[in-house]
Amino acid sequence: MLPLQRLVVSALRISIVGACCYGIWSSLTLARAGYLFKQDTEQSVRAAVGLVPDGWEYCMRLSELDQAHARELLSESLRLNRYNSQADIELGLQYEADGDFPDAEKLLLEAYDVDHTYTPRWSLANYYLRRDNMPEFWAWARSAAAMPNEDIGSLFELCWRVTSNPDAINRAILNEKPEMIRQYIGFLLGKNQPAAVAAVAAQLVRWGDPATDRPLLLDIVDNQVDLNEGAAAARLWHLLVERHWVNADSTVPNNAGFRREPLPVSFDWLLQDYQGLHSWPGASGLESEFGGTQPEDCIIAQQAVVLRPGNYAMSYSYHTSDISPASGIHWQIVDAKTGTVLAESPDLSSDALLSSGFGFSVSTAAPLLQLRLVYRRALGTARISGMLDVVSTQIQAIPKT
Repeated sequence: MLPLQRLVVSALRISIVGACCYGIWSSLTLARAGYLFKQDTEQSVRAAVGLVPDGWEYCMRLSELDQAHARELLSESLRLNRYNSQADIELGLQYEADGDFPDAEKLLLEAYDVDHTYTPRWSLANYYLRRDNMPEFWAWARSAAAMPNEDIGSLFELCWRVTSNPDAINRAILNEKPEMIRQYIGFLLGKNQPAAVAAVAAQLVRWGDPATDRPLLLDIVDNQVDLNEGAAAARLWHLLVERHWVNADSTVPNNAGFRREPLPVSFDWLLQDYQGLHSWPGASGLESEFGGTQPEDCIIAQQAVVLRPGNYAMSYSYHTSDISPASGIHWQIVDAKTGTVLAESPDLSSDALLSSGFGFSVSTAAPLLQLRLVYRRALGTARISGMLDVVSTQIQAIPKT
């Protein structure tokens, strides 16, 4: 090999060895810096910054541990990484705390320029709320709401500080994202705003998923019934029926012939079981077996109904087996708010299939009713034993003459 070639080879070997040594040294330095950073004390993180001066994330963490030099450290972190939106935000808050509002606003807007995710938008909404700039607050609150986020309850709380009118917040920031509508419903439930919940729930029917959201919506229907908000409960229920979110009828009562297993909601049958009394939807309708040890006064089946003011006829068909005429079994129409019985049928007892009925009136004071099939032991009689089959039920308005 010629002398010049030997010199070149030697130089290459030296370079390779040097590069390897530098790589090993750099790796050890980075490993040492990483170890110190994980200790997460002001002293250890400062040492990590000394080992890796261009470690912008180290400067960020040190700014949290060394508040006296936070502004300088955040500025350095931004210099090292211009796309560090969190440094923009934190530095902007520093300027705001010092009363330098123009620079604070500029930094927060720069954070959004480099990062269009939720946090910069939320930070700007906060800033403009603190500056009492309502147009900009609502603009950035709406912008934040447009971004997917696992928990935007804090955004709703922010809006609530501006207005406790749920409809105003709805109009201002709510969108078609089901995840946001669900979170807003949860927020309103926590604020005890049942009327607003019912209105927002209708939006979830339009944009949500039946498999995911049906249980929540049925709970809301029940909650409205419990609060005697019959009109709101009925509107949501009818929307669920119209959109085929539930397998139900538009008749009153729903599931009038007991052909399906009842849905877990007030607008379907609640079948009560007791010792000595068991009811179920059977081949011929509602089948109830009385064993003679049932409570002396109990509800066999009930369903919430909402009716306009006016006159109505309740009709039903049934037959019984081994049940005496003074059976104590009868239908009731009950004012859900007061518990007042508005009308009731004669006792049910017939070995043959029998169709019967009774009339009742609904006033404006009682739009939410409970249709109940009850048993109450008649005085001077023993508790009944036998079978009751309710084949059909129907409530119809009586036309005005």
